[in-house]
Amino acid sequence: MNINIDVIIYVIIALIAVIYVLKGFKIIPQSETRVVERLGRYDRTLQSGINYLFPIIDRAREVYHRAEIRYADGSKLATMVKTSKIDLREQVYDFDKQSVITKDNVTTTINALLYFQIVDPVKSVYEIDNLPNAIEKLTQTTLRNVIGELELDETLTSRDTINSKLRAVLDDATNKWGVKVNRVELQDITPPESVRRAMEQQMQAERERRAKVLEARGQKEAMILQSEGEKESQINQAEAEKQTQILKAQGEADAKVLQATAEAEAIRKVAEAIAESKTDPATYMLMMKYVETLKEIGAGEQSKTVFLPFEASNLVGALGSLTELLPKK
Repeated sequence: MNINIDVIIYVIIALIAVIYVLKGFKIIPQSETRVVERLGRYDRTLQSGINYLFPIIDRAREVYHRAEIRYADGSKLATMVKTSKIDLREQVYDFDKQSVITKDNVTTTINALLYFQIVDPVKSVYEIDNLPNAIEKLTQTTLRNVIGELELDETLTSRDTINSKLRAVLDDATNKWGVKVNRVELQDITPPESVRRAMEQQMQAERERRAKVLEARGQKEAMILQSEGEKESQINQAEAEKQTQILKAQGEADAKVLQATAEAEAIRKVAEAIAESKTDPATYMLMMKYVETLKEIGAGEQSKTVFLPFEASNLVGALGSLTELLPKK
């Protein structure tokens, strides 16, 4: 009976030893780590995979972790919990809205997102007691300082500049904690209601001013186009009149040339006829004068009777004989 009790005791001790040994194995997921202390002093940082911790003498150091509880109505509650897990992935903290005062003494509400990553787990454990709380307080203080150097208009229009400045300041301050700040994003910038109303009125006035400017510019362009059209029309009209005058002048010149040619031909034929009839040219010219004079006398309303001298009748007879010599049309 004593032998059976001893066996049982040995089995129990063996089981306790096995459990003791197996309890020391730890599986670390990818992108996580643990800081191990041996007898209260830093010993090593665990890597992902299977690791072994000697029970009692080895212990993973617990750190604070920021956890957010979100409710159905959209609200959230940030709490601090202790855990030995250290997440090496990029993390994001969504801070609550806080009131800040701008350079021109306008109180506005701002909330921000902070993206950071733990790059040195040992520093994040031993250089700061509560890393999430320290990051939150540092972000809030830095945000107040940066916004306090800017006026409200600059705050609303210079988000990229503010984000870059916040990231640079926070990254430098958290470097000794083993933290790398990747970026900071301002989400909402909410001025007071009175300021928002004034801004809306200002924007409305600006929109109306731009509308008037655009309307005036349109009217100006329309008048310019109209004047250019009228100018073009006048130019075209003047060009048409010019072409008309040129064509008219060319027609008159051609007509005069033709008339002069015809007169020259007539004179030539008259000269030939005079030469053939052996008539004195002076006599011919005198006869032509008589004929023109008779036409003028006959055209008068008061002229009823015309007396011709004897010499004139002879000239008329000679003129008739001369016309017979001219070629008929």
